[in-house]
Amino acid sequence: MRRTRIMRAALAVLLLLGAGATASTVPATAEEKQPASAGVLTAMQRDFHLTKAEAKARLAAEQRATALEPRARRAAGASFGGSWFDAGTNELTVGVARGASATTLRDVRATGATVRTVAHSARELSAAQGRLDKLSPPDAVSSWHVDHEASTVVVNVVEGKQTDNDVRSFLDRARAAGPITVEQVPAAPTTFAAGTVGGDPFYTGNVRCSIGFSVHGGFVTAGHCRQPSTAVYGWDRSYIGNFQAGTFPGDDYGWVSVGSGWWTVPVVLGWGTVSDQLVRGSRVAPVGSSICRSGSTTHWHCGTVLAMNETVNYSQGAVHQMTKTSVCAEPGDSGGSFISGDQAQGVTSGGWGNCSSGGETWFQPVNEILNRYGLTLHTA
Repeated sequence: MRRTRIMRAALAVLLLLGAGATASTVPATAEEKQPASAGVLTAMQRDFHLTKAEAKARLAAEQRATALEPRARRAAGASFGGSWFDAGTNELTVGVARGASATTLRDVRATGATVRTVAHSARELSAAQGRLDKLSPPDAVSSWHVDHEASTVVVNVVEGKQTDNDVRSFLDRARAAGPITVEQVPAAPTTFAAGTVGGDPFYTGNVRCSIGFSVHGGFVTAGHCRQPSTAVYGWDRSYIGNFQAGTFPGDDYGWVSVGSGWWTVPVVLGWGTVSDQLVRGSRVAPVGSSICRSGSTTHWHCGTVLAMNETVNYSQGAVHQMTKTSVCAEPGDSGGSFISGDQAQGVTSGGWGNCSSGGETWFQPVNEILNRYGLTLHTA
């Protein structure tokens, strides 16, 4: 059944590519310019309580913001204080550090972005986070990241643990490293690998994880899914290939070569909740953007990008440069796809909570994985 669905998805991709080749001189229709499929729009309406028109408007605005951000960043120069998508106004906001010249402010506004004055530049906050990364955190310190909108480094501590001696000592050193704000979270993060259970997985030993994105020659996934035996088996327990590389902790990514009759297609499974999604690129969605996740345990769920470049303190060690989201996940979802519209964002690493009561999940950005291993994303 699964192999039939994937075959149909592959055929759909080929048909779409063929249609593009034979009708390349025909102007795109309004429907073809939609930033996402009807299935994604349905999921957005459900998870964000939007009308269809509101979902279309938000996705189109996020697409514009994603394209605008690099230009606004260049215009701000050394005064750049970060950027984020404002779902209330459907606009990209760019922070500019105090003391920026009138010319810089004018140049940023000329890009179409909304400008807000912030206390610290992105470079200053990144340096402060880098100093925290050199510290050894206790288990009750779950993560830290730069919040450009608040112009601070947010340190997350498990509820009820802020007065622990080890936590207080860490926070004292963190405050000496730069501007920080302490927030509480319900639980410490864990990875989302699992034992052998049903679903649509890939297996390494007795661990089940989820495929991230197809690349030419294989697929990318979470590094913590790699086991001492590098052999990888598919949903039907047939041999797929081998882990060619995998890193965890420090980073949480790896890639698997594909052979033995398996093939790759630029598709993310919608699990019947939405239609299977084509992958057309990997432009980074700004903080505040909507984002969806596909995994072999909890299937398809959506939420919002909460923070980027966060350091996550798992029990196995810290992982750097992660993106935090409000999307839920559970064991077995590890390595699965995070996608915004038709743009690949990253692979599921871990988090806290579940898809009954809610939670937060981090992903490792896909562009970092591609650059690290010299891989090419398979796109439609």
